[in-house]
Amino acid sequence: MKLLLSGSTGFLGSRLVERLSATQDHDLVLALRDLSAGPDLDCARYGIGNINEKTDWLPALNGVDVVVHCAARNHLMKETACDPLEKFRRSNVAGSLRLAQQASQAGVRRIVFISSIKVNGESTRPGQPFTAVDLPAPEDPYAISKHEAEVALQRFAKTCDLEITIIRPPLVYGPGVKANFLGLLQLACSGYPLPFGSVHNRRSFIFLDNLVDLIEICLDHPEAANQVFLASDDDDISLTDLLTRIGRLRQIKLRLISCPTGLLYSLMTILGKRRLQKRLLGNLQVDISKTRSLLGWRPLESLESGLIKTLDNYSG
Repeated sequence: MKLLLSGSTGFLGSRLVERLSATQDHDLVLALRDLSAGPDLDCARYGIGNINEKTDWLPALNGVDVVVHCAARNHLMKETACDPLEKFRRSNVAGSLRLAQQASQAGVRRIVFISSIKVNGESTRPGQPFTAVDLPAPEDPYAISKHEAEVALQRFAKTCDLEITIIRPPLVYGPGVKANFLGLLQLACSGYPLPFGSVHNRRSFIFLDNLVDLIEICLDHPEAANQVFLASDDDDISLTDLLTRIGRLRQIKLRLISCPTGLLYSLMTILGKRRLQKRLLGNLQVDISKTRSLLGWRPLESLESGLIKTLDNYSG
């Protein structure tokens, strides 16, 4: 099977490259914004520049059976664009649709599109996890663009023979993780007293290798065609429990103070940290029953195993 992978220099993409290039079952092609930034592999590589409505994917698509589209403009901690949503739309919506149009022209059979659980929303009610059939409720520009990209791809697929498979992962962690999960690791290992000793929320995460395994299954599983799948480690955990596990695995003594959750909400609201408030204190649970039943997929690694492998690589 000949595969085209976009986003091969990212956290997920680089691990996919390792896995897909390790088997002779796949003839791997990399679509790179910058040819000098790609992994040093003996495989076909194409420079495509910035991803938008004008990107020319056709040279990279010659003979390709399946595309795994990981590349995206991701949400930024410090957004500088005057119109962030327009920036996200050009790359994530128009760029993805352009890929689908040219993939169909080149005879590609399927696109596996890596979306985000943020398409479903930012938080769940206790005991009511997100499902693959929920009405989307994206809130920030990144999530809105991912939802619009999903809709554009699904509509286009109805006009041709191209299959679209969508995967919406929650927060992904693993060796080399950055951004939000790295922040949690740094918080747990800081040695400072933390006021999170009684935060009994429930949140879903997914270990990097579990997500890679699911993507591999979606490359050619017949039941994956034109479906939306949610993914997780299938082991939801509270902030308090997560920090406690990290402390135990790192063999450090955590100083967790049991501060009332209502007070934490109020303090973060006053400080203008509503986004951080949701990420730390809110619920975000994912129901993967559809993924399990249609694909027969089970997470390869447990949350505990994933944390061990992540912390083994963490030098903080």
